[in-house]
Amino acid sequence: MACGFDTFRAIGQWARRADQDTLARLGCRPRGPFGLRRAPSAATVRRVVAGVMPGGLEQLLRVLEFGDDLRLLAVDGKTLRGSFTRDHGPVQVLGAMSERGHVLAQQAVPDKTNEIPGFAPLLHVLDLAGTVITADALHTQRGHAQVIVEEFGGHYVFTVKNNQRDLYAACQKIPWDEVQGEYRRTDRGHGRTDTRAVKAVTWEGLDFPHLRQVARIIRWRYSRITGRRSKETVYVITSLPSRLADPCRIGEIVRSHWGVENSGHYVRDVTFREDASRVRTGFGAQNMALLRSITLNFLRLMGMPIADARRELALQPHTAPLELFGHHL
Repeated sequence: MACGFDTFRAIGQWARRADQDTLARLGCRPRGPFGLRRAPSAATVRRVVAGVMPGGLEQLLRVLEFGDDLRLLAVDGKTLRGSFTRDHGPVQVLGAMSERGHVLAQQAVPDKTNEIPGFAPLLHVLDLAGTVITADALHTQRGHAQVIVEEFGGHYVFTVKNNQRDLYAACQKIPWDEVQGEYRRTDRGHGRTDTRAVKAVTWEGLDFPHLRQVARIIRWRYSRITGRRSKETVYVITSLPSRLADPCRIGEIVRSHWGVENSGHYVRDVTFREDASRVRTGFGAQNMALLRSITLNFLRLMGMPIADARRELALQPHTAPLELFGHHL
């Protein structure tokens, strides 16, 4: 995967061209009177990936030491659109990503449920003391807030939308015109101009565990290509007190969550063509998604765009990737 061989058939082609030294590094055992190592076929790789329990692979997400990467963690779900079958819908995975885009934990969402029950089990494998955890409106749940603060020792920054009608209405009723101080930022790029205005207030009138501040973010967008203008208002609640997060910092945290979410999905769908993958037997879809995440973590160490990093490794597909991975695995 690191150098562009994304499907079982492609992996089989890569394996067939591997020399004896490469196969030895990968653990293939010598066989026959001449002690030759034989590469696994594409069918063998498919059978193994479909049959292996995902828990062991999931631990490989944490073989790298990311230092202070846990200071901000974004929890986000993704649907593997090509993994549906006649009997069940597509596999959904829930991941925890650092501010730099490293995937530190990932699990499948059980069938016939949504992402909510998997939130705490996903995070319990990480040391989250002092970490700020962001999530979209689906995870703005009282139980999640209690677990993050009371069990993990972290902080939350949650978006509030109409799925929590009472909470959303209470955020709207705050007298925002009377709130002093506003952080405003304008960004230009990709043919559009985005302006964000953030106000935050310490507010104890909302019935939500450990809530210390409420923020309102108004975003204006102007497309210089089409001439269209739009306005969006978002409410955010957080356990961070004002001394740790002023309006500027809250705006940065929310923007970082959107950035990690968007960039992560874009790379997986465009560069790795994840949505086009039709792997769907056994644990195949979940394990292939885990392998993509592990690969992404290593590729980001190269300090260049993911597509460029893959092309760089593809120039020496049987040596360069093993050098990248070999220092850590």
